[in-house]
Amino acid sequence: MTNNQISLVELIKIFTQYRNNIIVNIKHLQEHYQRTGIKRVKGVRNENGELLQPWLRAEYIDNAEYVSMGDFQFNRNTATLNMLIKRKVKLAKFEDQTPTIEVAGLLVNDLNTFNNYTIVSDGKINVKSLVVKISNKKAFDLLKEKGILDAEEFDFRAEHTIQLDNLPLVAANSYYNSIDGLFNELAEIKVLISIICAHLKKESDVFIEAQLDEFKKHYLSKNVYINYPTTNEYTDIHEALVNGTLESRLSYKIDVGNQDILNLSKFHSANKFLNRMYRLYDRITGEIFIKPSFEMALNENLAFRHRLLSSRTKITKVDELMKPIFDDFLGLEQNGIVGGILKKVGADSLAQLLQDKQTGKKISKQEMVAALTAASNKLEKYAENIYQDKISPLIFYIGSTGLLPDQMQAIAMTAEEAAAKYPNLQFSKDEQEGTFFAVGDSIISIYGKTEYYSKLISVGVDN
Repeated sequence: MTNNQISLVELIKIFTQYRNNIIVNIKHLQEHYQRTGIKRVKGVRNENGELLQPWLRAEYIDNAEYVSMGDFQFNRNTATLNMLIKRKVKLAKFEDQTPTIEVAGLLVNDLNTFNNYTIVSDGKINVKSLVVKISNKKAFDLLKEKGILDAEEFDFRAEHTIQLDNLPLVAANSYYNSIDGLFNELAEIKVLISIICAHLKKESDVFIEAQLDEFKKHYLSKNVYINYPTTNEYTDIHEALVNGTLESRLSYKIDVGNQDILNLSKFHSANKFLNRMYRLYDRITGEIFIKPSFEMALNENLAFRHRLLSSRTKITKVDELMKPIFDDFLGLEQNGIVGGILKKVGADSLAQLLQDKQTGKKISKQEMVAALTAASNKLEKYAENIYQDKISPLIFYIGSTGLLPDQMQAIAMTAEEAAAKYPNLQFSKDEQEGTFFAVGDSIISIYGKTEYYSKLISVGVDN
């Protein structure tokens, strides 16, 4: 690292600051891009393995050489950095290109599509360079000062090739704040998001059921995003590996947990935990529903009670964290945990509705769906900010350097050593081969997992 050389992470911060003043040559990016996962194609396969194409296709409105600079995001558990590019598209029939202008009373001739380009994959540069144009002299001067640009004078018409593969991924003197307590906070938010999403699986705060059905027929989500069914390009992975169109690599997963729970993947889905610990019954008839779901919970005649557990049911630390949140949300125990989470993220309307519901006040389904939707968005944004500001940069540093930051002193443990010291931890097959570090009240785990990727260069892909 030379005296004036900046890291890739620092460059990305400049790109983000001036993203409205920098445009990217998308054709150059697509021509030189290497996919990092298995190529997926639009459509579904029939019982004979034949691909059935969607009856609608998305066509780019701009079809331009340059697009706006994308949004950059760190992956949550690998040393991976993605750039998400948004482009305008319209829908047209696959057979004759007849445009589809309106669906369910909504104009759909100006939709967005999103393509993810992996800039860094598992600590290795995947996009060697970006060709850009810069419309802001301050941005040009800053990039020149940092040694990123060779041009002498600012020219908004000029193309600049910015080399990424000659930059260190992270600064040598990177500093990271303590992560103590962050896992518990994220775990509580994850559980609450799961409960809310289970309620809203077939609900919308804007559209009625018939409109949602129309959206589905036209490959649109309830948020009016394009949502094609996709399938792997290869029906036989082994054959693709043999003929060289598919290759494998070892991806290193880096997770943060605590001394009882290794990572967030250990948590049950909301409906699975509901089936495990609760019973749903009709208040009037007393009928018990064998497989309860939160979709049914929006019916005001239905209520929950605790399930009588058999002596063979083993209560885990995951259960112990999830149960108080469920109990409070369902009104079986007023411990204040749900209200505390909601108020912290600014979702006061749902906190108030749940409190009113527990006092016997009738809440309309429409009102509840609107409050749940707003709360879900705020919870997701709050959690994402924690990842992007505090968790993911640390994971990126560890995956890029193979080291913990200097301020985090910890001795490496095998799975056997970690299990002996922290007996509540549960390990997957891949995690059993991993390495573990106790940092404060957190456990950082690093383990390998085989991933497959399409070897051929791809154009305009979603990873």
